[in-house]
Amino acid sequence: MMKQISLRLLALGLIVTAWGCGGGGGPQGQLVGTTHKVAGIQSAPVGMTWVPSGVMHMGASDQDLRSANDVKNRTVQMVGFWMDATEITNAEYRQYVDWVRDSTAHSVLGDYKDLDDGTQVIDWKKKIKWTTEDVQDAMAAYYVPSTESIWGKKEFDNAKLKYHYETFDYDQMSRQSVPGQSQSRMNYLVKYDIGAYPDTTVWMKMFSYSYNEPITHQYFWYPAFNNYPVVGVNWYQANAFCHWRTKNWRSYRDSKKLYLEGDFRLPSEEQWEWAARGGRTQSPYPWGGPYIVNKKGCYLANFKPNRGNYSADGGLYTVRADAYWPNDYGLYNMSGNVAEWTMSPYEVHTYGNVADMSPEIKSRAKDTDPTWWKRKTLRGGSWKDPATFLQVGNRDYEFADTAKAYIGFRCIVNYIAPALSNKTPKRR
Repeated sequence: MMKQISLRLLALGLIVTAWGCGGGGGPQGQLVGTTHKVAGIQSAPVGMTWVPSGVMHMGASDQDLRSANDVKNRTVQMVGFWMDATEITNAEYRQYVDWVRDSTAHSVLGDYKDLDDGTQVIDWKKKIKWTTEDVQDAMAAYYVPSTESIWGKKEFDNAKLKYHYETFDYDQMSRQSVPGQSQSRMNYLVKYDIGAYPDTTVWMKMFSYSYNEPITHQYFWYPAFNNYPVVGVNWYQANAFCHWRTKNWRSYRDSKKLYLEGDFRLPSEEQWEWAARGGRTQSPYPWGGPYIVNKKGCYLANFKPNRGNYSADGGLYTVRADAYWPNDYGLYNMSGNVAEWTMSPYEVHTYGNVADMSPEIKSRAKDTDPTWWKRKTLRGGSWKDPATFLQVGNRDYEFADTAKAYIGFRCIVNYIAPALSNKTPKRR
């Protein structure tokens, strides 16, 4: 019996040896492909809903009352993606601000740990004892001195928090690449230092003759507004948030040896319009239309009804991010509540000059470029706008470095594999 086992082990060893001599070409020298060391298990990002691939007839669905002539009609093929079911809320954005605050403190305090590859990362297991004298002395640059506080004590100055991140301009890299030649990615490295804290004073800046100091102090921090859309965030801050969200997602996926499908980003205005339509063709609003009330006379969005009865729709300013009924894709407040940033520059003459497949227009405005080059497209209308601005084909703009009390945003992430076959990814 032992002799038979030994012969079998010897035969198995010869097979393994013979396979190894083949140089890793597969069993019996056959083409069998390779397997990934990273698992390809897909999971739906929390709070997102799937927008399928399809054909969109984009542009104005009704009369162009603004006479802007900037919403030309055309047909394009859209590739599916995940999109936040609601606008980014105050609670979600505070998670980002708190992370920037804590990571800044860890960096100042030197709370790092060494990795096997020789690099260092923040040691998040170390606790920050904010009340201790050593921590407050080290973080003195981030505190408002007690002499400048009407309460007689030091206050943490969130406005000094900066989120630093770096990206590669892959689009420019691909256009300048030479076949067969390797090039340094450092030539296309772009660095950013973006303020993390939203401009909470927008409630007072926008309304010179209105008493909005209470909402200025309470809107971002008071728990009652946790699920309200964050405002006072400019276009650069919205992009920084998307990068941070990707960083967190990537860190978790890497720890589980899972494949990262895509990065979080702002939608292009074409992607936004496709999602807002909810599969409806030539409908002026996400719920269809042409009316802005249902059969019972209830308003279907948060906007400026009639001649200025703001509270008639249930909200004097903004409302909860999940208020009213979602559209057929499960997306809330695609029209009304807050207008939303998109990745797209606001260009009147190039709006119709896009590809038929997954259209998008990009711009690379420098600091020295004219101001009007830095206009970014807004979509959806807001709580302060009349019904015309709520139409899904309507376009508006704001300058990228400007924050308003009526502008928010939501993220998307592309899962290309299910989008190509137009199959809804299964939630895990």
